[in-house]
Amino acid sequence: MSTSSSADGRTSAIGNPAAYLRPGLFEGRQVLVSGGTSGIGAAICQAFVALGADVVATGVTDAEIAAAGDRPEMKGALFATLDVRDKSAVDALIAGLPRLDHVVNCAGIIRRNDELEPDVFAEVVDINLNGSMRVCAAARPRLAETGGTIVNTASMLSFFGGGLVPGYSASKGGIAQLTKSLAIAYAADGIRVNAIAPGWIATPLTKGLRENAERNAAIVARTPLNRWGEPAELAGGVLYLSSPLASFVTGSVLVIDGGYLIT
Repeated sequence: MSTSSSADGRTSAIGNPAAYLRPGLFEGRQVLVSGGTSGIGAAICQAFVALGADVVATGVTDAEIAAAGDRPEMKGALFATLDVRDKSAVDALIAGLPRLDHVVNCAGIIRRNDELEPDVFAEVVDINLNGSMRVCAAARPRLAETGGTIVNTASMLSFFGGGLVPGYSASKGGIAQLTKSLAIAYAADGIRVNAIAPGWIATPLTKGLRENAERNAAIVARTPLNRWGEPAELAGGVLYLSSPLASFVTGSVLVIDGGYLIT
């Protein structure tokens, strides 16, 4: 369990979301988490493992995979190197799984300032949006066999613009629309497709913002819960959307942002 202190000194407990669900809920289920070696993806992997799932987490480099495998909290997950820009590699990885029940797309990058250059813009969109589509398309026939689920990762920037991150914003706006569109397209296969939209979460991608006193203060001030979120707090939403609790939920974008969007 981790803790987070609010501005008035109170401490709120942030527990493992798996502790609130039936033990073994995902036992016998195969889960693929792209970008599952750190941050939000790693927290999601840990939650699925804790509930009995067989989890494969992907990272883009061997060094990423090695670092993740050395962390005790990642015990129980398997790892695979995957660049989601490589369709052949995506297809091969998914075809090689013994079965597939749940896909979570977390692979993504952000290149602040540089995304104003068209080549960088294109790279960010290719990884964040096109990469998610490649995984979804490859997973569809496998998920149809099991009546499985997909959870994509959208963002607050699915709803707002970002002057320094046009590629990231465009890709995350696209993720929201992709999720709704695939929910329609895949429904006949018995596949539910949803997304989470994280707010400001303490991950390696946001380290620079958290270390910038002015930006950090502005983000916390606008967030009604008055703090940054923790990666584990997103895992609960993914577990819900992947579970029978959400059996009539598809095409939804679940906002998990401490209230940032409503202010």
